[in-house]
Amino acid sequence: MTVLYMSRHLTRFRRELRFAVLGAGHGGQALAGYLARRGFPVRLYNRTPDKLAAIRERGGIALEGQFEGFGRLDAATSDLAEALDGARVVMVVIPASGHRSLARALAPHLAPGQVVVLNPGRTGGALEVYRIFRDAGVDAGVTVAEAQTFIFASRALGEGRVRIFQCKRRVPVAAIPAARTRVVVRLMRRALPEFVPAAHVLETSLDNIGAIFHPGPTLLNAARIESGRPFDYYHEGITPAVARLLEAMDAERMAVAQALGVRAISAREWLGVAYGAEGADLHAAISTCSAYAGLRSPPDLDSRYLHEDVPASLVPIAALGRLTGVTTTAINAVVDLACLVTGVDFRANGRTLERMGLEGMSVRELWQYVLGGDEALARREVAFGRLAEPAHSGGGSG
Repeated sequence: MTVLYMSRHLTRFRRELRFAVLGAGHGGQALAGYLARRGFPVRLYNRTPDKLAAIRERGGIALEGQFEGFGRLDAATSDLAEALDGARVVMVVIPASGHRSLARALAPHLAPGQVVVLNPGRTGGALEVYRIFRDAGVDAGVTVAEAQTFIFASRALGEGRVRIFQCKRRVPVAAIPAARTRVVVRLMRRALPEFVPAAHVLETSLDNIGAIFHPGPTLLNAARIESGRPFDYYHEGITPAVARLLEAMDAERMAVAQALGVRAISAREWLGVAYGAEGADLHAAISTCSAYAGLRSPPDLDSRYLHEDVPASLVPIAALGRLTGVTTTAINAVVDLACLVTGVDFRANGRTLERMGLEGMSVRELWQYVLGGDEALARREVAFGRLAEPAHSGGGSG
């Protein structure tokens, strides 16, 4: 009787935490299938209905790899209002380049108490979405948060079938204002115990390792990618020379973080925390990362590794560098090369200080905003010394 009671209690506990997963790409299918397989009610949204046809026909998503089984979805829909209805947590799993337009579409449908989590936010994602929501008059009871990285290394094998190569050990998450972070994490850990609190969204934004691992190797392997012959992106595409560029970019990212008073973790250290992969330098650490084995190169240069990570990662890091007086020579060189190769002005359509709601702010005002949101920024009389001393998490990001 006791076992039966506990089983029923756990089922009811899970059914009360409803998720909307927005985006049916590699990550969205993996996350929706995993949550549904664990017994949580999940509605999967995708803007284009064609991508959902096979998922609807199957009734859910089949998982392979580290987790196996079938996650039966409550719905797979292209109706945003239907996806959000009754959801406690809204998991945004789309390229960060789409956060701006999705946030505007979300605004009319959100209800007080809902939590919107960007998986991941890249750099400045929560700041940009928070500003859009406030400008649109979204109720202050809606919380915006961002994960520092996506929880899975995964690939969709087709609509309704996905392989999860590995689940990260720790995924830091932060909300704006920072005081809401622990509430968000307590809620998320009911389904995803790997989520841990970061000190604030500057930490999750500046511990954005995708900014280092994605654009540089893609550009330096451009000819190989365009040849149409796939290769192991990490183990073959990141040679010692490529890794040296990544280390230079990483040093600049960490210098920007240090100028803001944020404890950032290096890309090499992050590999140890996230995957247990270690080495004397970045190339050696990547070479020992078993989670990256079999992850193939993008099929072409029209890839999120450029169209997401340049405007939503490198552009805002460089912008924060200008705000703090830190030179970002290697990062700017990669942005310039990406613009030339693709013909896209990533600086014009990227996350500027204005789009993150930081234009014209001093570092002091930026801290007030991050820690206290709009209310703290409005209270100019609050002393910076009382706000700018967050309980740093020690930089251990996953």
